[in-house]
Amino acid sequence: MGDPRRSPSDVLASAGLTFAESADPWGRKAFVVEGGADHHRALLESLGAWWDESGNAWVLEEEDGSAPDAKGGRDASTHAGHRDRLRERFLSAGSKALADHELLELLLFYSVPRKDTKPIAKALLKRFGTLAGVLAADPRDLLDMPDVRRNSAAHLKAIHAVIERVLKAEVTERPVVSSWQALLDYCEVAMGHAKTEQFRLLFLDTKNKLIADEVQQTGTVNHTPVYPREVVKRALELGASALILVHNHPSGDPTPSRADIDMTRQIVDAGRPLGLVVHDHLVIGRGRHYSFKSEGLL
Repeated sequence: MGDPRRSPSDVLASAGLTFAESADPWGRKAFVVEGGADHHRALLESLGAWWDESGNAWVLEEEDGSAPDAKGGRDASTHAGHRDRLRERFLSAGSKALADHELLELLLFYSVPRKDTKPIAKALLKRFGTLAGVLAADPRDLLDMPDVRRNSAAHLKAIHAVIERVLKAEVTERPVVSSWQALLDYCEVAMGHAKTEQFRLLFLDTKNKLIADEVQQTGTVNHTPVYPREVVKRALELGASALILVHNHPSGDPTPSRADIDMTRQIVDAGRPLGLVVHDHLVIGRGRHYSFKSEGLL
């Protein structure tokens, strides 16, 4: 077995890789790995190297003078160095330099101070599928995962809440119909990973600005009861002149059912005599959506 205290340069050289010494943006020693490194990706990643797209090369920063050997062994100081390297790689090159599990690993640093967070991050992605799925997960489901404690669950849910509020602000600050992509992004974050159906109403004024955003009903995994007269009544109470209907399909498939189509028609018919316009009905799936207006159903 190799010496776990070997320097990164020794490990690179023993693997037959050539490199040039450089410095990262903070002036610390770094190694730029030269051609022929594709077959050594696993080794480079185990050392904490990252792919620099602008320089078209692998970069390895040396911070504490130690590195894992080719079998991946680490001591405590190297583990601490790994956290520093990951943080600085993110600050230097942004999110594009990190894989999804590394971004999640970085987030977990702040709620798991003395444990390797990589296995936790990978387990969360395996369980919930995507970063969006992890952040949108029910806190109880997060806490069911091994090594996920209340601090981590609260931290992840707080990040999800911040994202949702930022996206909602994009919707509320200008007319909704002229910021359609912002609306879709908000609805995807707010509803796309919900485990039960939700029926949401966006009430708009005469300038199509958002008056209120309300979840009217929450149902089962495949059905939410909606009462058209109650929808129209609430619109009149708020002084709304237009509506956007939104509901999600927990299955991930946004294709509307016959019941969805019939319910939409009933709301349109109930609002028409009162001058209440339904601009669209959006069905939110997982990473996809269905627009009644775009598909000619409105």
